Amino acid sequence: MAQDSDALNFLNDLIGRARRAGAEAADAVLVEGVSVSQSQRLGKFQGLERSEHYDLGLRVFIGKKQAIVSSNDRSAEAMDALVTRVIAMARAVPEDPYCGLASPDQIAKTWPKLDSCDPEEPAVETLIARAAAAEDAALAIKGVTNSGGAGASWGRSHVAVAASNGFAGAYSGSSHGVSVSVLAGKGTGMERDYDYSSTVYGADLKDPAEVGRSAGERTVRRLHARKVPTCQVPIVLDPRVSSSLLGHLCGAINGVPVSRGTSFLKDRMGERVFAPGINVIEDPHRARGLRSKPFDGEGIANQRRALIEDGVLTTWLLDLRSARQLNLKTTGHASRGTSSPPGPAPTNLWMEPGVVTPAELIGDITRGFYVTEMMGSGVNGLTGDYSRGAAGFWIVNGEFAFPVSEVTIAGNLKDMFMNLTVASDLKFETGMDAPTIRIDGMTLAGA
Repeated sequence: MAQDSDALNFLNDLIGRARRAGAEAADAVLVEGVSVSQSQRLGKFQGLERSEHYDLGLRVFIGKKQAIVSSNDRSAEAMDALVTRVIAMARAVPEDPYCGLASPDQIAKTWPKLDSCDPEEPAVETLIARAAAAEDAALAIKGVTNSGGAGASWGRSHVAVAASNGFAGAYSGSSHGVSVSVLAGKGTGMERDYDYSSTVYGADLKDPAEVGRSAGERTVRRLHARKVPTCQVPIVLDPRVSSSLLGHLCGAINGVPVSRGTSFLKDRMGERVFAPGINVIEDPHRARGLRSKPFDGEGIANQRRALIEDGVLTTWLLDLRSARQLNLKTTGHASRGTSSPPGPAPTNLWMEPGVVTPAELIGDITRGFYVTEMMGSGVNGLTGDYSRGAAGFWIVNGEFAFPVSEVTIAGNLKDMFMNLTVASDLKFETGMDAPTIRIDGMTLAGA
């Protein structure tokens, strides 16, 4: 992959070509990466793949018109054609009154050096050993009858961004992963589950055998699932699914739907929208964070902040365009690829843990439902109405009684946010993480 200086010099040269061809302003992004993945099933080698990619995006502005083109060919001839094409497009498209680069006084001048890239590439033999250890441990669990396969992966990427307003910056990131899926039971009583680990550094990866044992145990626990009648009971979300609430929160405070008036939180800035004591933190500079980056996609400084502080909504997620629509300042949340304009998105995000253990959280539940899997995406962003298919375990007197499947949990996110309690078991595993969460007053639709 290119060095920072080489990539930025290339982008600045491309921007210069666009300016000479008629663009009043321009920015460009270059994303280079390499990845390796290995897979197996029942101990037999399935495949080993290595891919290298190179993607370039150029955006130009002529008045209040903008256009974007992308390419994976960096030859001089291809760059000339790219510039010609994007200028012609910009002259043909309708005006967008909110588009445009940051002013020079808005762009980041300095940024932190992030611990976001493992310099060591694992050997292929290491990836094979990780996948094998995970699958062997899963298949060793009593009751597991088949394998859906196991895999291990590694990747590294390099991102460079430059613009005619003077911004130029670059950063790198890496990822290691191991996963396994297995089956238990036979015929119509068969169940499937999985587990995985994903980290920036290979040294932080979970022991693959631990991942395999967890996958096998999860699968066997799902056998002989029952249905339960429709009722209103406390719902407890396993950390594997509780983080989905953060995704719904981010969708509701994203500047695009807020500016359009299509978010159920559009009028709630500065108000309590979560239960007292709930804090949701975002930190783009978190060491070894899976979504860390030193600046946003428009060259704006980003920072750690509480999106929710003691239950109160403190900010929207804004890029330059949505900020201009709302007559506000960007919050440094622009995210972008090579073929589309920037849009607001969070980085490393988590809900701070509480003080009670998961066992204490469910200990006083006479009847309730512990959710380990959710299906579908029945969430209305305009109203907050919520309805999703779920599977998990029935709780009786604070203990798991039996597995449950084919039910639906329903409520409204406004009520759910205000009636949740968090446990103490937060783990940073996906880049958007939450501990075990209990929500009282939801409806479970069953048999």
